[in-house]
Amino acid sequence: MIEQTVAGAQAALVAFVNPEKAAHYPKFFKAGPGEYAEGDQFLGVSVPHVREVAKQFAGLTEAEIYELLQSPIHEHRSLGLFILVERFKKAKTAASQQELFDFFMRVVYEGHINNWDLVDNSAPHFGMFLIGKPDGMHLIESLARSEKLWQRRVAIMFTFASIRSSKLGIGSDDFAPTLHIAELLLHDKHDLIHKATGWMLREVGNRDVAELRNFLSRFAAEMPRTMLRYAIEKLDSEERKYWMGKATETAALEHAAESAPN
Repeated sequence: MIEQTVAGAQAALVAFVNPEKAAHYPKFFKAGPGEYAEGDQFLGVSVPHVREVAKQFAGLTEAEIYELLQSPIHEHRSLGLFILVERFKKAKTAASQQELFDFFMRVVYEGHINNWDLVDNSAPHFGMFLIGKPDGMHLIESLARSEKLWQRRVAIMFTFASIRSSKLGIGSDDFAPTLHIAELLLHDKHDLIHKATGWMLREVGNRDVAELRNFLSRFAAEMPRTMLRYAIEKLDSEERKYWMGKATETAALEHAAESAPN
């Protein structure tokens, strides 16, 4: 039986280190000076291998998971999150789910979930906890209004759970949270929020294209182009041209207004 310790888990990760990935990951995850993940450190372990180690060390305590999540090494934090997510998915009682959700929010607020993959591999699962909760949208809205990039990304990714409600067996698909948060994030300045929001809108469109078109008819002209491109990616080419044209028309009008004499 594998000894369930932080040191053992970290050693298990080292066995999968790939020097080429170790060299590539800082560039891929934007960990250079002035970039959004400045200072993040990487071993060079692929996600499938991190998941493999997570299965082997599923018995770590919450204190040990927290130790992993405090590590400056990206794969340590990723490992801690994979273990935490699986524990949440298997939790049988409302009390245990609440405890794990609170733990997740603690590390969100402390800033340990600080890259897009860490958010995307965890927030959609914990978003399940908020479905049907009276104060669920209040929490998501507060995150969407945060000055912190990763909290805003958690907000939109939380709504993925509502989009997939029926698939997850916890109710009917509900697009309202995604559409509401997408509207709040329309004028966000960061490309990573544009991408995540566009992705979630695309997921809405995959299930109900009329809902996506209704959102686009209201907001396509003011959506950041990256957000719009992600949202319409699965539409046919003619329709994509139509919606991108709306954004181009608005940009042209704004340019003309700026160039007009006072």
